[in-house]
Amino acid sequence: MTPALALRNAFGVVLPLAVGVAIGAVPSALVVTTGALNVSFSDSNDPYRQRAGRMLASSLLVGIAVFIGARSSHDHIVAVALAAVWAFAAGMLVALGTAAADLGTMSLVTLVVFSSASIPAEKALSSGLLALAGGLLQTLLALALWPVRRYDPENRALAELYLELSRVAASPIEASQAPPASEQSIQAQNSIAALGRGHSVQGERYRLLLNQAERMRLSLLTLARLRARMQRNSANSPEIAVLDRCFDLCSTMLHAIGDSLASGQLASSPTGCLQELQTLAERLRESPHKAERPLPAAPNESETRRTSPPEASPSCASPIGERSAFAAAMVLDARFQMDALAGQLRSALDLAASATPAGLVAFERSESRRPWRLRLSGTMATLRANLSLQSAACRHAIRLTVCVAAGDALARGFDLRRAYWLPMTIAIVLKPDFTATFSRGVLRLAGTFTGLVFATALYHLLPPALAPQVALIGILMFVLRWLGPANYGIFVTAVTALVVVMIALAGVAPKEVIAARGLNTAAGGAIALFAYWVWPTWERTQISEAMAQLLDAYRHYFRAVREGYVRLDDSFAQELEQTRVAGRLARSNLEASVDRLMAEPGAPAESVDSLSAMLATSHRLIHAMMALEAGLVRSRPVPARDAFQVFANDVELTLYYLAAGLRGSALTRGGLPDLREDHHALVASGDSLTERHALVNVETDRIANSLNMLSEETLKWIATQRNAKRKR
Repeated sequence: MTPALALRNAFGVVLPLAVGVAIGAVPSALVVTTGALNVSFSDSNDPYRQRAGRMLASSLLVGIAVFIGARSSHDHIVAVALAAVWAFAAGMLVALGTAAADLGTMSLVTLVVFSSASIPAEKALSSGLLALAGGLLQTLLALALWPVRRYDPENRALAELYLELSRVAASPIEASQAPPASEQSIQAQNSIAALGRGHSVQGERYRLLLNQAERMRLSLLTLARLRARMQRNSANSPEIAVLDRCFDLCSTMLHAIGDSLASGQLASSPTGCLQELQTLAERLRESPHKAERPLPAAPNESETRRTSPPEASPSCASPIGERSAFAAAMVLDARFQMDALAGQLRSALDLAASATPAGLVAFERSESRRPWRLRLSGTMATLRANLSLQSAACRHAIRLTVCVAAGDALARGFDLRRAYWLPMTIAIVLKPDFTATFSRGVLRLAGTFTGLVFATALYHLLPPALAPQVALIGILMFVLRWLGPANYGIFVTAVTALVVVMIALAGVAPKEVIAARGLNTAAGGAIALFAYWVWPTWERTQISEAMAQLLDAYRHYFRAVREGYVRLDDSFAQELEQTRVAGRLARSNLEASVDRLMAEPGAPAESVDSLSAMLATSHRLIHAMMALEAGLVRSRPVPARDAFQVFANDVELTLYYLAAGLRGSALTRGGLPDLREDHHALVASGDSLTERHALVNVETDRIANSLNMLSEETLKWIATQRNAKRKR
């Protein structure tokens, strides 16, 4: 609930009405207000650039909808056909996220309403321009009054967490103390949770920063315990000095991340610290002692193309002599934790830099330079990928098209009064998931009748002058935008009363349309509920498979990218395109599935949090994979290193086993390949000054970090699902 946003939206709706009443142009003012009202639903708490683009697009779309609707209002067949086409387009916008879906719904409602209005065809253009002006007014208010830095609370909470982790790394951790940084971690989690369910790039960055901080917190705790054990085992162990220096370097880098988040400025990149941390890890690799990690059996040659297992990972024995197996195991664990910390710190430094205003601008500039097919959020590419019956968005678009066209045709065929209310109800009630459709259908009916009675009573109680009615519209708009997002019943009651009072300004008494609106609302709600009863989907039974399909799609895409580096020709271009489209479809389906699961009753908060983390991490993984693909044309071809083949095999194998685990196969952390060790071998091979090798080293580090993180979240999700089944 955001009262500041509600206040400016209410002002944007009331201002044109007040001007229209003052100059005696109420009908024109109502059209302007309609534009402002519809565009207000595109206003939100996003950064300026994103909000401006969305609200401008919404203003233009509403203006076009008013123009087309008014032009087609005198031909029923054309009007129904246009409503059907627009409904399909609005349904497909679900694939682009909640904001785009809301935009499609609002523009569809506008088209339906104005296609039923008795506006002369010659006034259609002027009506469209007036609605556009109302939308632009609302956009101007949103841009003028919004704070410059939208994400201050999230930045501040994460900054405090990273600065506290920096203090933790700089001082010894006692076993008798409570886990450090707990309070800061809880505050950061609450702050990030307030971002809601959206899949914005900035929101994903904050979730990943929080996740990386939690992983580093555990790594620092583990290293501190290992240091204490080493000191008890051998006070003069040279590895103790290595760990002390490791803590100092981690403290410096964590402090730099915290400062960057707190100030909003790009901090000087402590690359020297990262290089020294890697050097320290190398000092723990100097021993010839060997210790092998267990490797899972490959599923089959066609799935992973693994020809031989990677070399065994070298463990650590003391460089000054033979040590006990216990000491060697501790050093092995310490080296593993240092490798993990290095990858986590690199990732967090990159995320913190891109989370600043300057970093966000740089990211958007970088995205705009990429070919559209290589953009994660490419609109046309995503829509194209979802033009399939396997897509949840496409199935919703088909349902919406059939229902809106049938409702509009029925209302016109039976010559119902206020006929637009029937298809409008269908457009608002029908959602991609059963729970939202059912709850909206029930609340739509209850809220509509409540709003009709409420508005009628107020209309007769208030003085007959226009000024009180304009004030009432302002109050209802404020309630609509303030409390409406928190409760759909309040939203429907407020919007129904608002529309009734607006129509009363046009000279139609509320009591004359109560029965017609009630009948049309009931019919529209019934059609929407029937459509979903015929074609239902319960997300709790499909979410694991949707995630598994995403991992399979990313594995196939990575294999195509890998072949590009191995084959050194362009014969893989078609396969790359096909796998990229399949990956976008799988990602869109999973995002929609997560949103629908969140709306289902009884969805455990722990499962939702775990899924959100998995989704955010998968975005970072695919970014790194696409950067590898972009490197195919950015760098000069050179033969692929053997270590790259080993790393690529293990990436495919990890994705395969994660997907199999989501489908019910046994999965443990120890049964997954050691991607960190693979990446170390990759960096140590070949000439790091070769352009392509340098690019591969950087992006494979991100892949290893993201995939390790994804593995942890997937294991957590699987454990949560198993616990839920036992309880049932």
